[in-house]
Amino acid sequence: MAQRRRTNSLLGVMPGLEAAATYRRSWLAKDIVAGIVLSTLLVPQGMAYAELAGLPPITGLYTSILCLLAYAVFGPSRILVLGPDSSLGPMIAATVLPLVAAGGDPARAVALASMLAIMVAVIMILASVAKLGFIADLISKPTMIGYMNGLALTILVGQLPKLFGFSVDSDNFFGDVTGFVTGVADGKANGAAVAVGVGGIALILVMQRWVPKIPAVLVMVVLAIAAASAFGLADRDVSLVGELPQGFPPLTIPHVGADDLALLFAGALGIALVSLTDTISTASSFAARTGQEIRGNQEMIGIGAANLAAGLFQGFPVSTSGSRTAVAERSGSKTQLTGVTGAVLILVMIVLLPGLFRNLPQPALAAIVITASLSLADIPGTARLWHQRKTEFSLSIVAFLGVAVLGVLPGIAVAVLLSVFNIFRRAWWPYQAVLGRVPGLEGFHDVTVHPDARHLPGLAIYRFDAPLFFANVKTFRDNVRRLARTDPKPRWILIAAEPITDVDTTAADVLFELDHELDAQGTSLVFAELKHPVRMKIDRYGLAEAIEPAHFFGTVEEAVAGYIEHTGVHWTTDS
Repeated sequence: MAQRRRTNSLLGVMPGLEAAATYRRSWLAKDIVAGIVLSTLLVPQGMAYAELAGLPPITGLYTSILCLLAYAVFGPSRILVLGPDSSLGPMIAATVLPLVAAGGDPARAVALASMLAIMVAVIMILASVAKLGFIADLISKPTMIGYMNGLALTILVGQLPKLFGFSVDSDNFFGDVTGFVTGVADGKANGAAVAVGVGGIALILVMQRWVPKIPAVLVMVVLAIAAASAFGLADRDVSLVGELPQGFPPLTIPHVGADDLALLFAGALGIALVSLTDTISTASSFAARTGQEIRGNQEMIGIGAANLAAGLFQGFPVSTSGSRTAVAERSGSKTQLTGVTGAVLILVMIVLLPGLFRNLPQPALAAIVITASLSLADIPGTARLWHQRKTEFSLSIVAFLGVAVLGVLPGIAVAVLLSVFNIFRRAWWPYQAVLGRVPGLEGFHDVTVHPDARHLPGLAIYRFDAPLFFANVKTFRDNVRRLARTDPKPRWILIAAEPITDVDTTAADVLFELDHELDAQGTSLVFAELKHPVRMKIDRYGLAEAIEPAHFFGTVEEAVAGYIEHTGVHWTTDS
């Protein structure tokens, strides 16, 4: 029995073992073919996203190998593909590059990025142990749309100089824009580089639109390498990737100064939040199609393990890639053996064929990054917010401006704060309604929607659609006071309390004072449909005795019947 419990516990922590034990032989060919197809995408994207993060291209391949292997063991999803991601690249660069002096040692940048990945891993694993998967919900969809739109624009502008064959010394969006425009005006643009970069973008977009089953990135990379050799692009001052280091790095504990840890930790928190949000949303999308269940806390362990493995072998933080997962799925992937196959093929390449991509032009990598950035933007989603809810459209625009004006890392902080503020705003100023009886409809309804609703003389029925707590109870009190001042003065103010899911101690004190105030004016405060947990709290606060037990009813209908019995009045259309 003890042995079985240990085995079940091990399988729970390492789902890959359970997947291996239940593997079907009929899946093998599909997984291997999907892995081969996937590797053709992983290599150029891995190198491109490494450069987006301000790191040597080879680190993108190290990262891809380790994260795929680690997630295959610890990740719960059979289909997700992890790796370097375009949404994390700018966040990594924004964290690492300020700690590296201009023209600094690339090895120091790699060490900082590796420590960043280890910190992300620790955050993820601790969050999983504490069952904090709900943190992924801290960013609402409108603010996430705005953040991603800002990120897409920031990435695109930052890659334009590389696309045009020159560099810009800048660390912010406006500096990138100014530097690019100035560079083009000064004649720094390289025609051959522009042809490769712009042509690469056009080719990828056209193929993704018209022949999506063919790996557009691979086709573009092959043609770019062929063009570099055929037209002597190196002699035309077009930068090439060059020979990659041969072999695989040893297990390495990154050496980072204590002064750097605080800044790295701040960046790790933002990266962990974006990575978790992206992974949960992508996992949910693909699980809905495959019938799998989402295991948020285990996903955090999987992401944490992937980042830890990458960080210990000169890699950088990773996340789930929706595009690469889609490629794997379309190619027939059944399990994480697809990712393992891709990792093995990349390893074989860097050990045996490190010069395979030496003639790949840098503008081609910029083209890969720019097309990836375009997929981050959600313009239709932004337009939909404009038509559906202007408030959330405004939140999206503020999040967008937060990234563009303040930077990538402050932008994620702005997105989180906006989401939290929006939640607080809705609870602070909830929807409120005076209710009446509508001929032909059961129950009681909002009189602003049904102005012909009937009323009982002397009875005001009021609904407050939020829990009562310190921030909104005064709004509740002021609205009840306004009802108490209407003419004719109400005998009862009946609170339709079903939406009130909580009452804190501050709200209880205000209700106690409000009841005394209304009693002095000859008006009774009456409650109906209080949920049992809320009623228990009110009893604990002593409010039930102060308000009178007879003024609590199970339903609004019972309260109305009680009022009619008490007063003998009849329904009318007068308010």
